[in-house]
Formats: sequence, structure tokens, C-alpha cells
Amino acid sequence: MRAIAQDEFGGVEVLKETELERPKPGIGQVLLRVRAAGVNPTDWKNRSRRTTVTTPLPLVLGWDVSGVVEETGFGVALHAVGDEVFGMLPYPNGVGAFAEYVLAPARALVPKPDGIDHVQAGALPLAALTAWQALVDTAGLRTGQRALIHAAAGGVGHLAVQIAKARGAYVIGTASAPKHEFVRGLGADEVIDYRSVDFAEAVRDVDVAFDTVGEDIGARSLPTLREGGILVTILAQTAPALQPEADRLGVRAVPMIVEHDQQGMREIAALAEAGTLRAEIAGTFPLADVAKAHEAGETGRTTGKLVLTL
Repeated sequence: MRAIAQDEFGGVEVLKETELERPKPGIGQVLLRVRAAGVNPTDWKNRSRRTTVTTPLPLVLGWDVSGVVEETGFGVALHAVGDEVFGMLPYPNGVGAFAEYVLAPARALVPKPDGIDHVQAGALPLAALTAWQALVDTAGLRTGQRALIHAAAGGVGHLAVQIAKARGAYVIGTASAPKHEFVRGLGADEVIDYRSVDFAEAVRDVDVAFDTVGEDIGARSLPTLREGGILVTILAQTAPALQPEADRLGVRAVPMIVEHDQQGMREIAALAEAGTLRAEIAGTFPLADVAKAHEAGETGRTTGKLVLTL
């Protein structure tokens, strides 16, 4: 099978198209023929080893996948050959979607809704699960609460806005001014231009703040929370430094890392089928152009998700 592999860490030049043996599914696994694979910041960070969570070499990247079941392993009862499914491979070591075929645990996958195509399905899993697990599972966001979503036009952020609105929350997003119309179109009630307005001064009485940016965003978000509120950050390494101030203010600062999650994927599939959750596709690339996808993502200027197609 064709795959994009690397045997060293570095720039996009380490990504090489190669031929690998097609894997065989083991107990509880399915073999997927990949139709689309989302590209996420964790991919280029792992490619260049700019993350505290790295996978060993040699490496075929890609956690997001949408495809067709080619073969099932012993004991798989949920999926059958020919089923169209999508999901997130186990993070961090269950990678491999940047290839014609990939192995996945059967319970990491759910049926692809008929109302979305493989590109849309391939764009959703990792980013949508990150948002769902942060806002719903961790923060317990509910109707009437106020949510502050940072980088609201980004891959995770734009899905977080939609999920928060689906939960009945009042949503405040941060984004650069040119992206405000897009973020309002997602359902945000307020949008703050982080370049010209200090959100830490402009926002108060937030129940849930969601940090996908890092740097000083978590620390500056703590004063926006009402007493008992929660900051969820996916930049786990920043959380220990936040705890003393969070304790002083009577709020919580919780780090999280996304996990493959069949129940979460079922919720995401239901929202997608209902038209309530949709990934903005910033660009699609054939598998051979994966380096161009990485380069586009690393500019930090994309709106939504990048997807490889096979």
C-alpha cells in the first residue's frame, strides 16, 4: 500500500511517499480503506518533535480517518466489510491514516452519516472530540451558561463554538477581525478581536473557558471566570503554573488530552447528521501532497480543517 512515512524528525522534507505491507487486522480491529484523513496541528508537531507527546519512529502520521471497512478481525461485531465509518485512531500511538489502509480498534469508529461525505467525515474526529471532551465531558457545559472559546475560527475552535451552541450556551469567541463574520455564522453571540481588545478586561462571568492556544491565554482567562467556573486547556504543560491563581480565584484549571471515544463519536455523528455540526474545509490535498498540507497548516492562517483525500 502507499503511505507517507518518516524515519527522522524534521521539516516537511522528512515526509516520504513509500510502499508498505498492507496490515492484517487483529482481535477487535478493522482494516480500513482510507478515503479521507484530517490534518491537525499535532501531525506537524509530531513530525518535527515539537510536542511533549511524540510517537516513535519510523512513523506514518494521521489520527483522523474516514473510510470503508476492508476486513474485520476476530470478534468484531459492530462493523462489517463495506461499511462506511469514521473516527479517531488512539492518541498518541495509534497513528497511520496517511496511507491507503489503516488498522483501527473497532470501537474507535462509528458509522459515517449518510448526509456527509468522506472529506467532511475525515475532518471532524480529532478536533470535534477535543471540543466535545473539553466542553461536555470535562466542563459539563449546559443550557444558559456562558462559554469563552479561544481561536474560535481554528480547527478545534470553530467546532467548539458549534458544540457549545448545540448545548444551549451563550458563546463568546476570540478571533482576528477578518474572521468575525465566519465565527458569528457558526452561532457565536459575541466575537472579540484579540488583536485590538484585551479579552481579559472585556469578558466576565464566564462559566467555561476553553484554551486551545497556550502561551499566556490560560492565565489571562482565569479572571474572566465566575466563582466555581472552569478553564479547560489542551496545552497540558501550562496547567501546573495556573493552579495557584485558579485556587486563589475559586475556579478550576483542568488540562486534558483527547482520547478515542466511541460514545463521543456517536454524539458528533448525530450532530453532523442533523446539520448542527459541520467542519469548515480550509483545503483538500491528495495524499502525495501531504507536505503542502503541512505547510499550509503551519502558517497558522487557515480557517477550519485541512484534509487529505485518497
